[in-house]
Amino acid sequence: MWPKVKSYLSKINFLLGNSPKIERNEHWRKFIPPPYKAVVTITADFELAWAWRYSKSVKNPLTRALQKAKLERENIPKILELCDKYEIPITWATVGHLFLESCNLEYTKPHSNLPRLNHFENNYWRYRGKDWYEYDPCSNYKKAPAWYSPDLIEHILNSKVKHEIGCHTFSHIECGDEICPPEVFESEIKECIKSSAKFGVELKSFVHPGHTIGNLKKLSELGFTSFQTDPGNILGYPVKNKNGLWELKRTYEFVYRESWSVNYHIYRYRKIIDRAIENNSVCNFWFHPSMDKNFLIHVLPTIFKYLYSKKMDVAFFTCGSYVQSLRLV
Repeated sequence: MWPKVKSYLSKINFLLGNSPKIERNEHWRKFIPPPYKAVVTITADFELAWAWRYSKSVKNPLTRALQKAKLERENIPKILELCDKYEIPITWATVGHLFLESCNLEYTKPHSNLPRLNHFENNYWRYRGKDWYEYDPCSNYKKAPAWYSPDLIEHILNSKVKHEIGCHTFSHIECGDEICPPEVFESEIKECIKSSAKFGVELKSFVHPGHTIGNLKKLSELGFTSFQTDPGNILGYPVKNKNGLWELKRTYEFVYRESWSVNYHIYRYRKIIDRAIENNSVCNFWFHPSMDKNFLIHVLPTIFKYLYSKKMDVAFFTCGSYVQSLRLV
């Protein structure tokens, strides 16, 4: 009963224009280049098995992590096909370990050069394990494709559309200042920078795993230009942080909800795009590539087709290219 009530209330809230919340700014043209009326960015949190291994929401988090990784590997080539067809660029916020072809045990444990987080618990994860890298198979991407992904990264880089590879830490850590010491954060990000450089990738856009915002000063010092927040679904405008980073506010997740019909999903996302255009807003969609097949097959193609039909009104950016356009703001 409660899911139906929750779904009904969500639809009412959306109908009233309260979700996403619409920010107003008379100087909107500073954030949206002429002749366009809106900006759209899309970010994928590219994680494979790294995100779910300490999840509190399931009984067997490692099993769920491997399931998610399998689904993600199946979905990404199809997502890239849609991007090429409809000329949609994506920022792929990538867990740094995925750049590796393989890794080995070093002094009896994986990545022994990297300092570890202590045990912690937050809203999403509970880490009480023997070692932060205890599930790292110390293998290679052919034998353990849930933990490495140089093949998919090459696929992204070789796409017709110019995508961006962003950073999602090396091992999907909690980044909050109270849990993650600066030395742990710095070592993770430097490992990402080193691993991605082998692909000719320069990391500029950052997404904190689990929205655990923190270590922003260190992030700026390491050369990044933006991070993303999820303050509750907003059509609005970026804000420049005191450390010089641009905060990009997330608008809405691409996710399949069992209580919604396919047609309602399509209606809702098309309406968000329309509202962005009507209100001269920046719309930051995001998703996990392990999305439900129903969304990938029945919803996402129609969203991308609709975005393509609005290309005279909407400027499509990766997060990195969008921030470059803001340098003079």
